[in-house]
Amino acid sequence: MAKMTLEELRNLRNRVQGDLQKRDIEGKDSRIIIGMGTCGIAAGAKETLDSFIAALDEQGLTNVSVTQTGCMGLCYVEPTVEVIVPDMPNVIYGRVDKQTAKRIVEEHVVAHRLVTDHIFDRPAADIIKKDGGK
Repeated sequence: MAKMTLEELRNLRNRVQGDLQKRDIEGKDSRIIIGMGTCGIAAGAKETLDSFIAALDEQGLTNVSVTQTGCMGLCYVEPTVEVIVPDMPNVIYGRVDKQTAKRIVEEHVVAHRLVTDHIFDRPAADIIKKDGGK
């Protein structure tokens, strides 16, 4: 195994600390919760989690935590993700791949529009407009 230089170790520490900060819910008003039960992991939930972190970094968002939970009971549409944003209904999205994760960040978290084609735990029909707005 190759030895790391002190600078490489410092860079690794800073990167890991940054990733851990995204998991901290303290002081954040929005949450993205990835279903990481066995079924979710087998369907690609780890890659989905990584995609959310990358999309949040791309948008420069620091008010959103990314955490994980066990099985959400929607195994047939894994990977599943619950999104909690102020003034929006809590939503569970299913079949969330890299592209869908990016859409959820851009549309749901930033623009406050639901990504209606991936909702599997629907809010009441009267709060979903045709275009996904609230």
